[in-house]
Order: sequence, then structure tokens, then C-alpha cells
Amino acid sequence: MAQAESLAQPRRQTQIVSLALSAVVLIALALLTNLLVRLSPKALEFPIWAAALGLLANLAASATGLKARLGGAFRTELFLKTGLVLLGVSVNLTQILSVGARGLIQAAVMITAVFFFTWWLGGVLKLDKKLRAVLSAAVAVCGVSAAIAATGAVLAKKEQLAYVTTLVILVSLPLMLLLPVVASALGLPAEWAGAWFGGNIDTTAAVVGAGTIYGEEAVQIASIVKLSQNALMGLVAFLLATYWVVREEGGQGERPTAGLIWQRFPKFVLGFLLASVVVSLGWLSKPQVADVNALRQWALTLAFISIGWEIAFGEIRTAGWRPLGVYLGATVFNTLLALGVAWVIFGQG
Repeated sequence: MAQAESLAQPRRQTQIVSLALSAVVLIALALLTNLLVRLSPKALEFPIWAAALGLLANLAASATGLKARLGGAFRTELFLKTGLVLLGVSVNLTQILSVGARGLIQAAVMITAVFFFTWWLGGVLKLDKKLRAVLSAAVAVCGVSAAIAATGAVLAKKEQLAYVTTLVILVSLPLMLLLPVVASALGLPAEWAGAWFGGNIDTTAAVVGAGTIYGEEAVQIASIVKLSQNALMGLVAFLLATYWVVREEGGQGERPTAGLIWQRFPKFVLGFLLASVVVSLGWLSKPQVADVNALRQWALTLAFISIGWEIAFGEIRTAGWRPLGVYLGATVFNTLLALGVAWVIFGQG
């Protein structure tokens, strides 16, 4: 017993030193991300810099053989869930209702149509079902947030989440810059354009960026439409978890009970909804909301750095071109459908 404890002591010390060093690396990358965001054009949002720096650190640590020793502080899931709970403070339900039912109607139509189209296209290209679920949720609902919820609901691999998250980030930035140009060329009214941006672009930050480029009225409508989709994330996560337990795993010997569905349901969604209720009831002042949003950005910065750090290139090579083909095909479908739905709901006024 004494010999075992004497052997375990140096191992624990090594783990503590490794965790401390990885925390120093992570914090340094976060500070560098913040600096680059302040020095770079507004179009380059913090997720781009954070993921890029995490990826560079990943490559450097892998090349030098240090990655296994420095990975302790890179906790993608923890940071993402923390940031997404805090994201709920940005979803003011009274603001969503101020646009009436239009934003929620558009969100419901878009989520349903895009999710099932993406699921169908993933089936045509014979993707793994768990990857199909994560891809479908990401394109249909709200990008990274929905991908995380779907990953928990279907128990997808971390590598699949990292892959989908990378696609979301890489596709959202060009859309943020391109769609305002297309909307201007088409002469779209601000409401129609804003609803198009909000219903199509996957990340909230890129939606706000596109709306800001087009004008004040556009950014307000774009934000509310996107927040309407975010508000439905909990419902989508619950339905997906229920479907997965009952249909996909129901025949594998595990009885699909309510307890199992609850166990699979991503609990951070409840924190997200609670934060939305708190801010909607006016229990937080504007300075407090600003502080929470700043904390959320730091949490998500750490999350995106960790995503870059954890990207497994072998997994991406194994996946091949098919997930990319599904994501791009679904994005094209989403873009065209969102333009039409936005015209029907917001372009007739």
C-alpha cells in the first residue's frame, strides 16, 4: 500500500504541473485572441481568431510531441456549455414578441424544413447517423449552439462536433460579407434583408455583423429572427433526444424510458432558457447584462481555442468530402428557402 502511494504521488504532481502549464498556454492564447480582435477589422469575429490560434497551437504541440502533456485545461465542452448558458441573457423573450409571431413562424418553418432536408441529404451521401444529426441541427437551428445540444442528445463523438463547428465558422464569415452585398444588389427592404440574414446565417455574431453592414433596421430584425431560432433550441434538443432514444436505440435492448430521455437531454439548455427568463423579466440591469455578455465572450473564446486544439485531422480525413458536401448543399438550400420565407413573412409590408 505504501509503495503504491509513493508511486502515485509523483504521478499526481506531474498531472498538476501539466494542468498548470496547459492553463497558462490557454490563457495566453485567449489574451492574444482578444488583442487580435481589437486590432483587426470588425469582420474578423473572435471565434475565427480563437479557433485559428487553437489550431496553430494544436499543430505546434503535435509536431513537438507536447500535445499529450498540455491538454488538461482545454475543456471544450465545459467552456461551450458555460458560454451557451450565458448566451441566454441575450435572448429577451419580450423583444422577440415585439415582432409579433412573424419571427417565431419563420424560425419554425426554417428549422423544420432545413433540418429534414439536411438529414435527407446526409442519408443520400451515407453519412454516419450521429454526424447527420449534428450537421442537421447546426444548419437548421443556430450553428455551434445547436451542434453542441445535438451532440449531447445523440452521444456523438467530440471529433464530429469539432468538425461541424469548424464548418460553421468557415461558412458563416463569407455569408456575413456576401449576403448584404446580394441584398443590396436585389434592392431588398431592410426588414426583408434582416429576416433573410437571421434565418440563414448560422452564428449569431455573423448575423449581427451582416445586419450591421446593411443598416440599423436590418440588424434589429436579423437579431430578433436569429434569437427566435435560438429560443427554439431547447425544443429541438428535447425532440432529437426523444427520437434518438425511442427510434435509433429502442431496438438495441435498452428500454426507452422517460428517465433515459431526461438523462440524454442536454441540461445546459435549461440554463439557457432560465437566463432568458431572468433577462426578460427585467431582473438584470443593462450594466449587468453587459458584464454577463463580456463573460460569455471570454467563455466562448476559451471554447473556440479548445476546439482548434482538439481538432483531429485523422477524423477529418476519414470523413472525406461527404460531410462538407452535405453542409454546403444544406447551406445553399437554407439560403434560397430563407430568402423566400422572409419575403412571404417580412417582405409584404
